[in-house]
Amino acid sequence: MANGKENAPVCRIFGGGEFDPASPFAPGPGDLVIAADSGLNLVKRLGLTPDLIVGDFDSLGKVPTGENVVTLPVEKDVTDAAAAISLGRERGYSRFALFGCTGGRPDHTFAAYQTLSELAARGDVGLLFGDGFTVTAVKNGTLTFPAREHGTLSVFAVGSDARGVTLSGVFYPLSGATLSPTFPLGVSNSFIGRPVTVKVTDGTLLVFAEGYPVPAFGE
Repeated sequence: MANGKENAPVCRIFGGGEFDPASPFAPGPGDLVIAADSGLNLVKRLGLTPDLIVGDFDSLGKVPTGENVVTLPVEKDVTDAAAAISLGRERGYSRFALFGCTGGRPDHTFAAYQTLSELAARGDVGLLFGDGFTVTAVKNGTLTFPAREHGTLSVFAVGSDARGVTLSGVFYPLSGATLSPTFPLGVSNSFIGRPVTVKVTDGTLLVFAEGYPVPAFGE
């Protein structure tokens, strides 16, 4: 990833939703592993050791014990995943990968998408790996995907109009377009065997890619 973050460690957050073992979940050197509430069950199932366990634990059904447990009140203004991101940021992380944060309640899934937008607004990098798809957000910047022969790619404006949207290397290219958050013009594009570039000059795009490609972010 660009912006000096391509070699930075990743804060990997695990929730209790849908999970595909084909996703790039395995932590690398220096990565921080956080289990968010019932994501602790997923972390244990994967044979990982969480560095932190955070949540109100209503989904887990019990409060874990240990020095690495951060207990949140049930009545709060943030999701457990968002609280986990704050903990990661406090520890100096600017790259975040979310697993098991989709499926189940649709409002929780939508909250995870909003969290990606918040990360982009801060200049951080967030990737959400769902059941067969990857989601990220880019604000006033560019991201690129490696060439792929097949798969869908969708982009959506969030918050307000996204201006200067350029898509290259896809079946339906765009150049300097304006996307509205109230009309899904960018849905269901396709990879066609070429490297793909997604650029927005003013605004935020939520980007969905089929499978688990990891995009590179740039200015």
